[in-house]
Amino acid sequence: MCEALVILGPTASGKSALALSLAAHYHIEIISLDSALVYRGMDIGSAKPSKDELTLCPHHLIDICDPAQSYSAANFRRDCVRLVAQIRARGHLPVICGGTMMYYKALVDGLSPVPESTPQVRARVQAIADEHGWPYVHGLLQNIDPESFARLDPNDKQRVARALEVYYLTGKAMSSYFAAPKEGCPFTRAEVVLLPQDNDRTKLRELIRQRFMQMLEQGLVDEVKRLYARHDLNDLMPAMRSVGYRQVLMYLKGEVSYEEMIELAVIATARLAKHQMTWLRGGLKDDDKTQRLIVTIEHSASEKLQQVLTLCRQHPSWQQFAKMSSAAPA
Repeated sequence: MCEALVILGPTASGKSALALSLAAHYHIEIISLDSALVYRGMDIGSAKPSKDELTLCPHHLIDICDPAQSYSAANFRRDCVRLVAQIRARGHLPVICGGTMMYYKALVDGLSPVPESTPQVRARVQAIADEHGWPYVHGLLQNIDPESFARLDPNDKQRVARALEVYYLTGKAMSSYFAAPKEGCPFTRAEVVLLPQDNDRTKLRELIRQRFMQMLEQGLVDEVKRLYARHDLNDLMPAMRSVGYRQVLMYLKGEVSYEEMIELAVIATARLAKHQMTWLRGGLKDDDKTQRLIVTIEHSASEKLQQVLTLCRQHPSWQQFAKMSSAAPA
């Protein structure tokens, strides 16, 4: 018996719209699998559901953090496992929906028991980087954590910082924690994966450009301007490094023109989509407990929904979540 439905796919592939259309047929609650939606005040650039969309069914893990705070894959795994159990107890179907594959990997494969950092340790590492640069910080790992030193790119600021933070916190190399056994996903899932047909990314790139232009029309530049005016946010923070936000911030700082900002954002988003699709084709594990449906993004919204409804009807236990108008097969 599958305990949750998962909708995965690259950015701009229609995941959220598909999940919301399912809410007309089943009593569902959506758990966001998106690292940008957790942040308050980041609405346009994250394609956050509108107020009307949020009323269609309960949503979770949206607007739970200030952009100055950090929210990790470990935080997501903990919160998602808790929410699935609570949603099932309420008699609803949990629908995990989004494209942050690092979060989903943490949920499915588990995480090494690496301790969380603290603001004080993060500030200590940042101060070293500000004074000497990130290649220098990377070099510090050579003696204290040779495995991480060899594995990490010197300019991978986030992971290099994390490795040094763990050492300052515990006196142990971060790589030493990776040998510990991991706990897999504690609940069973059915997965819907949205992908372009025949590996053709042309349509997806068009959707990415259209969506970013729409975000600009909705006021994305003003949204980033408000965030930047707070003065407690910088372009090294995870929130401000989100695709789209990072490029608009470059424009506001005078580093690129408006037209260059658009092209850089589209390129960065397309690159993100490519990474997402690569992971979806190779990172998902086949096992006897997981059912998977591949849906091509070129299909119409109604065609996608019908495929998902067919999948849902294959699970007799899920019919308890069906709304009366959808109880009979279409």
